[in-house]
Amino acid sequence: MPMLNMNSASLYYTVKGSGTPIVFIHPPVLTSVNFKYQLEELSKSFQIITFDIRGHGKSPFSSEPITYPLICKDIIRLLDHLHINKAFLCGYSTGGSIVLEFMLTFPERALGGISIGAMPNVNDDFLRKKISLGIKLSGKGAISLLAWSISWKNSNNIKLFKHMYSEAKKGDYRNIEQYYRYSLKYNCVNQLNEIILPILLVYGQKDKPFHSYARQLHEKLPQNELHFIENVDHRIPTKSANELNQLILQFVNTI
Repeated sequence: MPMLNMNSASLYYTVKGSGTPIVFIHPPVLTSVNFKYQLEELSKSFQIITFDIRGHGKSPFSSEPITYPLICKDIIRLLDHLHINKAFLCGYSTGGSIVLEFMLTFPERALGGISIGAMPNVNDDFLRKKISLGIKLSGKGAISLLAWSISWKNSNNIKLFKHMYSEAKKGDYRNIEQYYRYSLKYNCVNQLNEIILPILLVYGQKDKPFHSYARQLHEKLPQNELHFIENVDHRIPTKSANELNQLILQFVNTI
């Protein structure tokens, strides 16, 4: 089991394929298993790197609180460990927001970004309530319940559900709560014009609450492409894997 051992924590990671590297970033509770279909298909063309954020899945508890800057630094450590100078960053949901943070903080280590259902801040009641519920449940240690619900909603067959759930329920409630809490307060809206690298923005046509974020990012990011995938809501990596993979393939090859 590949582990990156750092001073105060360890990260579980996987690497598959060769060529242009793409690092995938998952949201709270879920793990790198969420990118199963990207790992399988895109590794035929690129070097695909997935990892479990501290306190999630196979990555053990971190005494250092989970923040977006910490996750970005961990990605740098992982890239250094793999002797990779620059990579594309691809994140789902809050992971997509971490892509924005990475490109603001470490633009010299990025080739470009792919944000799936991302938001530069949380400014609507629907999302605020969803994240607040995650904070409440994880704060009470109800990780199995959270893992079951989120894995069920994100899986498209029973085999994937079992795999996602078995990994998600291993997470540490303290780090998961920290990840949720940080996502609620993060705001990079006023810095979006500083991101000069190309970004692919992907949203589900049925994911109406996130369309305002899509428009906001499309208007403020200097160099971006915006795509809506039909017949899917927020859960694009698993529910519309083929469409997403094709968009990523075209974007990375074009850049």
